[in-house]
Amino acid sequence: MAEQGGHQGGAPRSPSMAQVAERAGVSHQTVSRVLNDASLVKEETRLRVLAAIEELGYRRNFAARLLATNRSRRIGMISAHLTLHGPSMIASAVQQAGQAEGYDVSLLGLSELSSEALHGAVDRLNDQAVEAIVVAVAHREAAEMTRALQLSIPIVMVEGVTAGQPLSAGIDQEAGALLATGHLLDLGHRHVAHVSGPSAWVESAQRRAGWRLAHEQRGLLPGPELDGDWSPGSGYRAGLLIADDMDVTAVFAGNDSMALGLLRALHERGRRVPEDISVVGFDDVPEAAFFWPALTTVAQDFSELGRRALTLAVAAVRGEPEATMELIRPTLEVRASTSAPLSGGNGRAG
Repeated sequence: MAEQGGHQGGAPRSPSMAQVAERAGVSHQTVSRVLNDASLVKEETRLRVLAAIEELGYRRNFAARLLATNRSRRIGMISAHLTLHGPSMIASAVQQAGQAEGYDVSLLGLSELSSEALHGAVDRLNDQAVEAIVVAVAHREAAEMTRALQLSIPIVMVEGVTAGQPLSAGIDQEAGALLATGHLLDLGHRHVAHVSGPSAWVESAQRRAGWRLAHEQRGLLPGPELDGDWSPGSGYRAGLLIADDMDVTAVFAGNDSMALGLLRALHERGRRVPEDISVVGFDDVPEAAFFWPALTTVAQDFSELGRRALTLAVAAVRGEPEATMELIRPTLEVRASTSAPLSGGNGRAG
């Protein structure tokens, strides 16, 4: 018969924070506070938790190191949609920044966006005694859930953030969309359509706002808006509709993947790019320069974003006041997919 706490055919399983909490008769948040040496825990409770840690052998060496030094030099990161270019690049950038500063970064990807999934990820990171957590989830609901977390360690947000938001690092999505749409309008287009990202994403709304603002600044009404979901397929379906609208001479796609599908649809319908319709994307994926034609797009400095997120996390761990950072300004990479309209553009004055 296998020993209690073990399993057949392998080494005994390490006890979890939940087991420590149950043994000590406290919540997992209290165990987390003890491991992070928070001052909010009563001495009697702290000793009871430490006794449970010792009794169960919970990460004995790691916990002992943390309690002795109050430093694990480990940052946690929670992300979602890691198959998409932006989230994957942000995760890589934070990990590289951590390595450069001597920190390990533990990355957890969410397969679903729910309060239970978020709390579960936080618990797993707390099991590793992380000193801070970086959250890269750009959904409105996830951002609200993150702000509602009550932890004894700092939380830094890096997606779906706004200017002046404390403990956040971000790229100015509205400014990027303003660059993209302004480029098209300055070329002489007057009726710029937009293929937007999913409505639940904060960044979709920010890019949509930049698209609208570019028209407002020039006294023009924006072209049609079509819903997308970041995928090439949604860009393709939007492109079939745009191809039939002869008033549209330019399109701003919410990301490069949708722009790729859009280019395919326009080609199939015999609409030339950029002679008949100009196209701008967002993200500057490595393949963008090799689309046909090469895609004009907005580039984001993910490396700088990772450095800023790590800087904020480390500063917060050291007890420095909650800092704010300016949003990173994106840049426009102009390539062959945009040009002035052949007819001088169709317009509707605002």
